Amino acid sequence: MKIVKFSINRPVSIFMFTVAAIIFGFISYSKLNLNLLPRISYPTLTIQTEYPGTAPSEIENIISKPIEETCGVVDNVVRISSVSRAELSEVTVEFAWHTNMDFATLKLREKLDLLRLPRDATKPVILRYDPNQEPIMRLGLTGDADLARIRFIAEREVKQALESIEGVAACSISGGLEDEIHIDIDEQKLSLLNIPITTVANRLAQENVNLSAGILKQKDSQYLVRTVNQFTTVEEIKDIIIEKRGNIQLTLGSIADVYRGHKERKVISRINGRECIEAAIYRAADANTVSVANAVTDKLNMVQANILKPRNMDYMIITNQSKFIKNTIQEVKKTALIGGLLAILVLLYFLKNFRSTLIIAIPISVVITFFLMYSSNISLNIISLGGLALGIGMLVDNSIVVLESIQRYREKGTDSYKAALQGTSEVA
Repeated sequence: MKIVKFSINRPVSIFMFTVAAIIFGFISYSKLNLNLLPRISYPTLTIQTEYPGTAPSEIENIISKPIEETCGVVDNVVRISSVSRAELSEVTVEFAWHTNMDFATLKLREKLDLLRLPRDATKPVILRYDPNQEPIMRLGLTGDADLARIRFIAEREVKQALESIEGVAACSISGGLEDEIHIDIDEQKLSLLNIPITTVANRLAQENVNLSAGILKQKDSQYLVRTVNQFTTVEEIKDIIIEKRGNIQLTLGSIADVYRGHKERKVISRINGRECIEAAIYRAADANTVSVANAVTDKLNMVQANILKPRNMDYMIITNQSKFIKNTIQEVKKTALIGGLLAILVLLYFLKNFRSTLIIAIPISVVITFFLMYSSNISLNIISLGGLALGIGMLVDNSIVVLESIQRYREKGTDSYKAALQGTSEVA
């Protein structure tokens, strides 16, 4: 009652407040982040442990059960489940929704550090799913060169160019062929020369070093000393001296075949049946998905002209979250516009009053909501847009009820002031 009376008695103040709120709302709308999903922290952690050469039943008894017992004493744990496979244990820990997952992860890590597992088992890894960490764009790189060359260019040049964009957290390269040095040792020669395989491994580790050797001080100067002796070519690896017997030097090349090869492939990417190199682009935590995607698209035009085209290479955008976000926003705007026009026509037909219809049609409350969303660090996403669409419908419904109540008093002959006061107070 007091709010209604104040609003009627202070029309200028209410008008100025409304105009200010609309201005702040439009400014906030231009600064809102556009993302696919809101920042949701799922209260679930997965603990993954590997134990090579172990059957599922042994994994369950030796790895999974001890981890389950350890996780059971952590606060706010709701449910624990595990899956034991050959050489792999996965324990899923579910927490209550109000749990701070950062602190829960720290507490769980403290408990796991105190757990004694078999020596050959790997250290338990805590995995946490976050939908916001999904790549916002995926690219496919193809060309006339071999896959190893395309991947080399992607890692050395394309990745560096894309990661320099503001808002890009990382660019992950996968697929193709990765260079690797292979050393195929002749077991028969090792046996005849009586050289243990551990000697070869130790010599390789001793020769391929890049270590800090301390600090050298001289008068007022101070120098950082490093021991740098990393391999740069295959010939250097072949020339390593494994043993020296008298005047004869046994090199690695005399007992093994050393050549440049490729790592074992775990991921194969194809576009339209043609094998390619995939580049996944991840945004920073506080970055705007649409703005980052637009910046990446502009940068790709430069990459195409300066890096890819001279080497007869090309790229294709496989997925782009920003397109889906833009289409969703446009669809919501289109739906709101059509719904608003239909509401205006229906209200104008029944109320026979254009001024009253205009008051209902202006969604001032929605514009003010943008300012509150910006102040609360809420982005425009599928969930928030759905809430706004629902809010628009409720806003129109409530406005119709209030306006109809005021119109009823006006038809009885009540003046505008009393009709607005009594009609609003009756339903508010």
